[in-house]
Amino acid sequence: CLSTQVLLARHKETTRYFAVKVLQKKIILKKKEHKHIMAERSVLMKNIKHPFLVGLHYSFQTVDKLYFVLDFVNGGELFYHLQRERVFLEPRARFYAAEIASALGYLHSLHIVYRDLKPENILLDSQGHIVLTDFGLCKEGLEPNGTTTTFCGTPEYLAPEVLQKQAYDRTVDWWCLGSVLYEMLYGLPPFYSRNTAEMYNNILHQTPVLKPNVSNAGRELLEGLLQKDRTRRLGAKDDFLELKYHSFFSPVSWEELMAKKISPPFVPSVSSPTDLRHFDPEFTHLPVSSSLCSDSMAVTSSMKEAAGAFPGFSYGPPEEQSFM
Repeated sequence: CLSTQVLLARHKETTRYFAVKVLQKKIILKKKEHKHIMAERSVLMKNIKHPFLVGLHYSFQTVDKLYFVLDFVNGGELFYHLQRERVFLEPRARFYAAEIASALGYLHSLHIVYRDLKPENILLDSQGHIVLTDFGLCKEGLEPNGTTTTFCGTPEYLAPEVLQKQAYDRTVDWWCLGSVLYEMLYGLPPFYSRNTAEMYNNILHQTPVLKPNVSNAGRELLEGLLQKDRTRRLGAKDDFLELKYHSFFSPVSWEELMAKKISPPFVPSVSSPTDLRHFDPEFTHLPVSSSLCSDSMAVTSSMKEAAGAFPGFSYGPPEEQSFM
């Protein structure tokens, strides 16, 4: 796991707030995460126009650090709200699942597989809409019938084919969506166990328990998404379209959803753009190290090696040349 810090910053001229993600170059190289960081930047460059994907505004680097300047979203992680409320009512879970599915479908249309969908990577904006973040594990260049084999993801949400180190395709994202939707409706991921080995065994061999407090359409959707055979999984043939026309989503007007014309079922209580009440104080109370905003005075040999390892990383809109 990379040591990443996120700062709240304000543009001096426009007074607009941004989230600035700061990464240490030498840690990236030491942990062999160089490809993931450049892939994240590449994916962010393509996501600017989608309503439910975080937008990249600038990226720049110093001798020893990389900086992503992103949309600042202060409604909190879905994980935070789910922990507080334990479960969501079905209309609320459907709304989030629909926005997430549209974002994943858009990424798939660009031949990108997300691979790390989990409640911690799903934020709410101040109006209550979904914002998908963290594209470090994305796989680019995967054609509709293409597969890959890299083992990555988060234990609770891993698809069986990933666990078995088999070739997998974009349907891993639909498995993960099924896992997140299940957690929203039932309170825990579908195969959860505190014992990781037991959880992996459950993912491979157990059938998810679908209690009747969820509608028939909801249970049917979960069965389709949590199908262990990826070739029979919902989305295997026509990707997002199969979800779009599923009966669980029949109350959803997708055109209105994409235009953000559907009122979110929950609006986070935020008093201002700088209101951080929906974030864990463990992080928001940390002091900002002066070294995060400037280069280290002493340039070591390892820093020199890292300095030139990220050519082409910096980016800024053509009409705006400066950020700080």
